[in-house]
Order: sequence, then C-alpha cells, then structure tokens
Amino acid sequence: MAGRKDWEVVIGLETHTQLTTASKIFSGASTAFGAAPNTQASVVDLALPGVLPVLNKGAVDCAIKFGLAVGSHIAEKSIFARKNYFYPDLPKGYQISQFEIPVVQGGSLTIQVGSGQEAVSKTVRLTRAHLEEDAGKSLHEDFAGMSGIDLNRAGTPLLEIVSEPDMRSSAEAVAYAKSLHSLVMWLGICDGNMQEGSFRCDANVSVRKKGATEYGTRREIKNLNSFRFLEKAIETEIDWQIETLEDGGKIRQATVLYDPDKNETREMRSKEDAMDYRYFPDPDLLPLAVSAEMVAAIRASMPELPEAMCARFMAQYGLSAYDAGVLTGSHALADYFSATLAAGAADAKTAANWILGDLSGRLNEADIGAAAAPVTPALLAGLIKRIADGTLSSKLAKEVFAAMWAGEGDADRIIEAKGLRQISDSGAIEKIVDEVLAANPKSVEEFRAGREKAFNALVGQVMKASKGKANPAQVNDILKRKLG
Repeated sequence: MAGRKDWEVVIGLETHTQLTTASKIFSGASTAFGAAPNTQASVVDLALPGVLPVLNKGAVDCAIKFGLAVGSHIAEKSIFARKNYFYPDLPKGYQISQFEIPVVQGGSLTIQVGSGQEAVSKTVRLTRAHLEEDAGKSLHEDFAGMSGIDLNRAGTPLLEIVSEPDMRSSAEAVAYAKSLHSLVMWLGICDGNMQEGSFRCDANVSVRKKGATEYGTRREIKNLNSFRFLEKAIETEIDWQIETLEDGGKIRQATVLYDPDKNETREMRSKEDAMDYRYFPDPDLLPLAVSAEMVAAIRASMPELPEAMCARFMAQYGLSAYDAGVLTGSHALADYFSATLAAGAADAKTAANWILGDLSGRLNEADIGAAAAPVTPALLAGLIKRIADGTLSSKLAKEVFAAMWAGEGDADRIIEAKGLRQISDSGAIEKIVDEVLAANPKSVEEFRAGREKAFNALVGQVMKASKGKANPAQVNDILKRKLG
C-alpha cells in the first residue's frame, strides 16, 4: 500500500440513476429489462431520418421529486443539449442531455460514515442532477470474434446526480452512494437494481499533498455497479496515484476502467473536457418549463422522507438514533416496523429489536426484502404480545419465531402445538428449584462461599430441568430467596 499519511484524497461521484418510467425519455418504447436484443428500440431510439423526440413528463416528475428531497433549486426553465461523440451503440452520434442549465441545481445529502455508535455525520454537497438518455450496449461475447449492438437501453431515462468533490476516503464515497441509493428507492424514482444497471457510479479521484489547496489531476473510474467494487476501485486508484507521484511521475487526466480480476484500474482514454463534446441546445426540443404549480403538486405527493421519519421514530417511540436510522434506511423496513405496531405490538423498542435482530438476520440469509418475509408484521406482533403477557420467555420466543418463519402458523398455534407456554406458576417453579438445589449441593456451597458464577450455574440447571419454560425472572427471585 502506498504511503498515504502525507496525502489527502479528493473524491466526487457522478451517479447514473435509471428512472422508473414505463417508457423511454423521448419515445414510447418500453424500458422493461431482459427483452431480446433490439426488440425495444423504436424509430426514435434508432435515430431514423425525420423522427422527433418527445419528452416523457414522468421522467421530469422523478427529477423534481429528487430535487425537492435534497433541497435543490428546481429550475423554472432548463435546456436539453446534444452531447456529441461517436460510439457504435449511439445511433444518433450524439446523446441528448442537459449541460449549462440542468433542471435540478445544488442541494446536499447528509450521510453516516461508519456504523453503530461510532458513526460520524457528514454533509456532501450536490452540484446538479440532470436528465439524459442512456446509450445502447456493445456486446463482445459469443459473436465469433465480432461485437453485437443491443439498442434496447438506448433512450432509457437517466437522472445523472453529480456531487461536489467533498469526500475524502473510499468509506465516505461508499456511504454517500449507499445513502443516495436508499433515497432514490425510497422516493420510488429508481428500482435500485445495480446488477441490471439501474444505479451506476463514476468516481472522480485525485490526490494532493496534505495542506495543499489546489486539487490534483483527477481520473474518472467508469461504470461501477456494486458498492464493493466502488470501494475497491477507489482504493486501488488512490494507491496507484500516490505511487506514481512519489516515483516522480505525473497524473494525466483520463477515463479508466476497474478490472476486479486483476484489482487494477486501466486507462481507457484520455479524459474529454466539455468543449470536446461540442454541446449545443437541441433544436428538436423546446426548453423545459417547470411551473410553481407543478412543483407544488409533486411536493404534496411525496412520502415522508427518511430523515423526518427517523426523527419521528425517536420522538414518538423513544428509539435510539442508531435503531431509528437503521429502520429508516429502507422504506420496506420502516413500513414493516410501522405495520407491526399497527397490528398490536405495544412495545416499539421490542418490535425494533426483533426487526433489527432476528428478522433482519433471516432476511439477509434468504436474500429477500422485508415485504417478502414469511413472518408478516401481524405474525410478529402476535409473538410480541405473547412475550409481553408472560406466555413466552425470550428464549422460547426465538423458537416460536423460527417455526413461524418455516410456515407453521401464528404464535398461538405454535405455542399449543409444541407445548412452549412459559411456566409462571411460582409453586411449580419452586418445586423445580428445590430439586435442583438438592441435586447440586456443591454449587450451593460455592455460592454461599461468595462465588457468583455458581448462582448462574444453578439458574442454568433450573432452566434445563424446565426445558427452558420456567419464567427466568421468577427463577432468579425464588433461587435468591432459597439461598438466603
């Protein structure tokens, strides 16, 4: 690893977010994923002579929704431009994008870097978010040495979200990308599917000597479609840049690709500047006019935002900042929590513990979202009720939860079928305690000699004798009384 102590890292991200419209940004062709190559490319997407683009209002609504969520200025008038470059999967020879006047300007995103109580809050400024069309895709496999072109993606609506160079480590960059990913999914403007290319990051990375005020020369790492690759690519690029500079070399502005197999960044082309793209206003598209009434209507339709919901969970239910933050990290998990309380779980903290513990563990194992959990909010609420009324101990509750996950019914049915009702009859527990004390005179002697561990051993023996069903609190009280 390069010697980083003398260097400061500067990172900015450009994120291409595919919008959840049913049709493309300038044509009526479908945006559905997985169709046979070139079956979802209309005459507009193919750039046949004489065709004209027509702007999809749904894409504009998505952009405005995002802008409102991050406190941006929504431009009353924005311009679509032609970004000129030649590539086989770009039929027109230019990409319709926004350049000088984007629809979303400024704003910021507050992120949490690190986890648990060690997390540190940081605000990352946003430069802009602009609408544009995606290009097609070049395919290089299975064509007997030739390449194929699939234009299904051509014209797919994207919102390119550009951050300021405010991040100083790969950890901050990943935290920002994750927060942005959660937000666009929360708003319903992107499905967040990174494997399908719905959320892709380009990382602009440079280094400079600590204390320097001028930015170093940046290199842009293109098309990072997983958080793991984003982190590894940035780390690799940082090391390469520092080693190059310390060896007396110079950094050339360039676009690079990350090769995960070799764990290296490889130059693809020298980095173009805006002038190289010869931007000019698209003569086929009128300026985009956004009225105050349009913005007000979209604002009224927006869901409660994660930050506001997090604060409400803390104030209304007494949750810790960490618990509330994790619950509001995804809309599905927040909805699950709210539905569990609505179904009758009286103790919000207990509900949060089960959702963040056993439920989340099972969801991760099964690689599914909260909405697909076999233990529904109503089932979990029923389990929490039985813990609250003393029917179940925490240990027995875990056994019932496992059975519910396996599809064996609700808590009451499982408790009866498996005989898992907690023993809370003090007379019955006292009898078990007497038998345990009589059978373990050595532990009794050790406890009376001042060894606290002996008490825990006796508790364990009582719980074992009761097959885990004795009320733990009563066991402790009765044992303490019996032992004096």
